[in-house]
Amino acid sequence: MATPDLPNGEARPYEPAKGPALRRITAGAIKRRKGGMPVPMVTAYDTPFAQFAEDAGIDWILVGDSLGNVVLGYDETTPVTMEQMLHHTAAVTRGTSRAHIVADMPFGSYQVSDEEAVRNAIRFIKEGGAQSVKLEGGVYEAQRVRAIARVGIPVVGHIGVTPQTAGLGPGYRKRTHRDRLLEDALAVQDAGAYAIVLEVVDFEIARELTEKLSILTIGIGAGPHCDAQVLVMHDLLGMYPHSPPFAKRFAEIGHAATDALRAYADAVKTQSFPPA
Repeated sequence: MATPDLPNGEARPYEPAKGPALRRITAGAIKRRKGGMPVPMVTAYDTPFAQFAEDAGIDWILVGDSLGNVVLGYDETTPVTMEQMLHHTAAVTRGTSRAHIVADMPFGSYQVSDEEAVRNAIRFIKEGGAQSVKLEGGVYEAQRVRAIARVGIPVVGHIGVTPQTAGLGPGYRKRTHRDRLLEDALAVQDAGAYAIVLEVVDFEIARELTEKLSILTIGIGAGPHCDAQVLVMHDLLGMYPHSPPFAKRFAEIGHAATDALRAYADAVKTQSFPPA
């Protein structure tokens, strides 16, 4: 289970388990799944849900900056900080032993310079225990992908709808500009990424990109033809009231939790709990 935070409120960093080393799945092993059975990926933000995901056989986990929306109560992802992402990445890493953990680089952590991007990516590996990082952007951020990959850190790209900068363009509408998407995807691949998220991309364009690229495509709202699929944990479990239309709710844990809490409150009020 999670290790308590330090007394001053700072997050305790990831600490490798003592004893025999546990081998985590590598980026290379994931890349070799290209063209095989579709790969499930899920977001997680804390130790218990990371454990649940790994126990369910999901061995590719993203600590997404969607943390801002579904856990921290922000209206968007841009306020999320490096310290918050490191805190939650370390918690997810502590909750797993074999899964490959991808840390989402928050807005402002990689845009300023190659040096800052590399420095923050290294922090995710050393302090968060992640095995790779993800950053948004195509042609314009390919240089950052290359800089991070060059120091030996595996990188996942992200094109289509990019939530960190969605307000600068057409928002969250489906992306249909084939040539632009192809240019972005190839730039990210050529820069050294081992996988790329396609978010809210036209289904046929996503199919074409999956066929043309040698790296894995990860679909979210991009149809059934990608090499992998990712969903936000709180969307698929029915814990977030503002889920996007493409996110299937596989459970309604939010309702179950409310019912359980109501039953608890009633039991306290009626003095049926705790028992005499």
